[in-house]
Amino acid sequence: MKVLVGCVVVIIAALAGFTWLTLHWSYSEGERAGFVQKFSRKGWICKTWEGELWLVTLPGTVAEKFAFTVRDDAVAATLNTNIGKRMTLHYEQRKWIPSSCFGDSEYFVTAARATP
Repeated sequence: MKVLVGCVVVIIAALAGFTWLTLHWSYSEGERAGFVQKFSRKGWICKTWEGELWLVTLPGTVAEKFAFTVRDDAVAATLNTNIGKRMTLHYEQRKWIPSSCFGDSEYFVTAARATP
């Protein structure tokens, strides 16, 4: 019985450690500029801010969508006040997050600023 409990504790600790690692260690980071077209707070239990940035290179071309997640309320407030305006978003890509409870996308925006 002690071996079974020990194995369960080790498995839970390993999953918690893996989750912590995926949420605090970024695979890549960078910036994208475009127009924030959609931004909302989603989720049944775990509420996260989810949005879409439309990347337009030239007028008249097809826009590429960049889906992102925001976990910081201050960044979310900045995005909410600038919806429809050109923005530059700094993001960190986090791979292999074990649950969508932490966000629907693997791109987490950490800073946002309006671009003239």
